[in-house]
Amino acid sequence: MSKRNKREIPVFDTPIIETHCHLDYLKENTLDDTIKNAQNAGIERIITIAVSPENLDTVLDLTQQSSMIWGTQGVHPHDAEKYSPDTATKIRRQAMQERIVAIGEIGLDYYYDNADREIQRQVFHDQLQIAADLDLPVVIHSRDADDDTIEILKRFESTLSKKGVIHSFTSGPELAQYAIDQGFYLGFNGICTFNTAENVRDIIRMTPVEHIILETDAPYLTPVPYRGKENASCYLPFVAEKVAEVKEIAVNNMLSIVRQNSINLFFPKDA
Repeated sequence: MSKRNKREIPVFDTPIIETHCHLDYLKENTLDDTIKNAQNAGIERIITIAVSPENLDTVLDLTQQSSMIWGTQGVHPHDAEKYSPDTATKIRRQAMQERIVAIGEIGLDYYYDNADREIQRQVFHDQLQIAADLDLPVVIHSRDADDDTIEILKRFESTLSKKGVIHSFTSGPELAQYAIDQGFYLGFNGICTFNTAENVRDIIRMTPVEHIILETDAPYLTPVPYRGKENASCYLPFVAEKVAEVKEIAVNNMLSIVRQNSINLFFPKDA
């Protein structure tokens, strides 16, 4: 499909909160242009996500660049072996900054196994404890690790009061139902527009709208019809459109609920 034949980005009446992207990984546009494009597509806030000890400061700095940008602090399971007591101290300190809204991206990834699994589990547990201590929600990455994700989260059922989101949800129905029952949200992105992702659409069907939030995971997972191009927050309306279609609900009605979900989770002072 040539660029000129691709659909224009739809703009809906209800503003959208981008709950998960990686602004420091974007290469195609400047930060100013990325923000401008997002605003033109109806995006009102962007949460950029930390993933490693090396980008904790970068994410914090990005939150100072625009009133639209908020951030997280945490270490992704891919980089679990880089986690240290000094990293933990830094996450705790910087997560108390006003524009940091969660601990993440944390969790388990047994698909790539970039870090030893026992180290992944320990680092996940440690960062869940930080979130519990600071009364912050978590942004969880779980891939091919459903059972261990549930087992570790069970240890925090009574102490992790703000819960969080399992982002880019591609796991099975057991983890989805556990998360929903515990008050977590499930984050859906461009994967739900892929022809091969009926498993993700099945999870969307079983998930109450009150437990859904939207994300891009930019620069990854660009939705159809722009798949193959670098992802950005401006493409989030395509995700919204598909989720509404799968849920068989009017898109603005869905967006109104999902926006409130995002505010309840990350911006409770505005709820």
